[in-house]
Amino acid sequence: MAEAEKNLSHVAPSGEVRMVDVGGKPDERRRAIARGSVRMAAETARRLAKLPKGDALVTAQLAGIMAAKRTSELIPLCHPLELTHVDVRLEVSGEGVEIEASAETTAKTGVEMEALVAVSVAALTVYDMAKAIDPGMAVEGVRLVEKTKQPQ
Repeated sequence: MAEAEKNLSHVAPSGEVRMVDVGGKPDERRRAIARGSVRMAAETARRLAKLPKGDALVTAQLAGIMAAKRTSELIPLCHPLELTHVDVRLEVSGEGVEIEASAETTAKTGVEMEALVAVSVAALTVYDMAKAIDPGMAVEGVRLVEKTKQPQ
């Protein structure tokens, strides 16, 4: 096994991928925050609440929340988590939409992927709803910005 793979918990010593066994870990209160953006023309940003398909911001917020709840169905090695809270916020700026999502749970593993999926799907929803009027949009900078855990 390559040196870099020794630190990857989803890679078995034999090199195969695997779901990490978290059975021996304690439940902890966990929270993660992710951010990303959709860059677009200023005119497109001004029109997001009144597009022919509807309000892109409200639709994207709901899509992000729904996606966070289904993360383990989308990312093959993610554990299904009982989320206690998901929040997705979208803010229009002159250059597009800034998106922030937070996910929370009490579990044996973190909620980073849930927050990242929420931001990604919210961004893709904005893109989908506005692509007919602005095909030059770009989803950018999806990243984890914070993760915390507290023992129970």
